[in-house]
Amino acid sequence: METESMDAIVRIEKNIRYINGIIKHKGREILKNYCITTPQFIALQWLLEDGDLTIGELSNKINLAFSTTTDLVDRMEKNVLVERKRDTKDRRVVRIHLLDKGREIIQEVIEKRQVYLAEVLKEMSSTDVTVLDDTMRILLEKMQWEKENKTTDRK
Repeated sequence: METESMDAIVRIEKNIRYINGIIKHKGREILKNYCITTPQFIALQWLLEDGDLTIGELSNKINLAFSTTTDLVDRMEKNVLVERKRDTKDRRVVRIHLLDKGREIIQEVIEKRQVYLAEVLKEMSSTDVTVLDDTMRILLEKMQWEKENKTTDRK
């Protein structure tokens, strides 16, 4: 690989890392106004995106041990953010279901993060924002494809 390309890759990786850190920090600031922790927020996001999940499925998505995820769900259930429901197809299976209060919190927090990002990007031209959007989407798709195919190869 050419030196210029490698230099660009080094800058891209560093920029993504820094952007991720800034967005996480901003997200934590926003979460201070709500009754949830960062791990709870991440769990609620997965439930919003993927629907009802078992403790095991949720544990894998948020990269926490089953026991830690169980404690997390217990606290969210106590705060009426989620509820445990028996699976209609297999009564032995218990799924975590996102409740309205949890859904509202997630949507509000995400909206505030989007407002923050819009504020940061407002100085950029609409063309530059579109190019950034397209480029990030392509990068994400390539990374997701890579992840899915690496996972499939190991089976």
